[in-house]
Amino acid sequence: MTPSPERARLAAALRELRARTGLSMAALADRTSSSKSSWERYLNGKTLPPRPAVQELCRLADEPDARCLALWERAESEWSGRAAEVPEVRHTGTRPPEPHPKQRPEPVPRPEPDPTSPPGHRGVAAVAVLASVCAVAVGGVTVGLFLLPRESAEPRTYALSSSAADGPHCRGAACEGKSPIRMVCAAGPDSVASYHTATGARMELRHSKECGTSWARMWGTRIGDRIEMTTVDGRKIRNSHTSRSAEVKNDVDAESYVYTPMTATRPGTVIRACFRPASGGEKECFDGRVGQGHQEPSANSRRQ
Repeated sequence: MTPSPERARLAAALRELRARTGLSMAALADRTSSSKSSWERYLNGKTLPPRPAVQELCRLADEPDARCLALWERAESEWSGRAAEVPEVRHTGTRPPEPHPKQRPEPVPRPEPDPTSPPGHRGVAAVAVLASVCAVAVGGVTVGLFLLPRESAEPRTYALSSSAADGPHCRGAACEGKSPIRMVCAAGPDSVASYHTATGARMELRHSKECGTSWARMWGTRIGDRIEMTTVDGRKIRNSHTSRSAEVKNDVDAESYVYTPMTATRPGTVIRACFRPASGGEKECFDGRVGQGHQEPSANSRRQ
């Protein structure tokens, strides 16, 4: 059964968070009050998770739970509204209605295989999907929040891979152009610098010590917004148009984090993120230096 739009957005955000934790499904079950099979249903959008489960995953991912809880409330309201719309069956005659047959347990969905194509601007189950993610949602979870570069306007979908617990899947040059989520580099990264755009969108430069890479992400965006990453000297990173940039393709993206692919960096490297609004307004850029903690926008931050 295809999940409803609101439940799909929530599932995408949860998949992204699970990818960020780097936990396998079994490890996730060990650290929360939900079982492995329950988490598989939650992350696939087959079942609406209980509110405490959402909060537990947010804590494990070191993510404020406000956004994910907002997604959960919308999904819960949608589900409740549909349930209320079910018409009451009226019976005639003296024979009482037969009881409904006992429902069989819902089968546990099999995890989706990891896609073999390289990451581009891809979809959910892309949902997010999270623009601002808990925005998509894309390590083992293909998020969102969720939240990643993709090749189509389909909602983002993340594969449920138990290998996420093995740690990062690449390092340095081997990570060039790859997704920080799929490669499990987004588990506990450093925030290099952040920026608040004139449209209300947020941008952040991130760095993974374990992977030796950096990338940019944005959230609170609108369809058509774009983020690009460049090197310190202003020279665009190789194939940036397709490999070092990300665009908000749909509503799922707009409610999730959207990430650029990674590039290898080291302490002292200066990286730059630029925001191109869908409205055609001025481009806004800001810089950050790896290894110097979180930095506020400097004098180099500007509109172009």
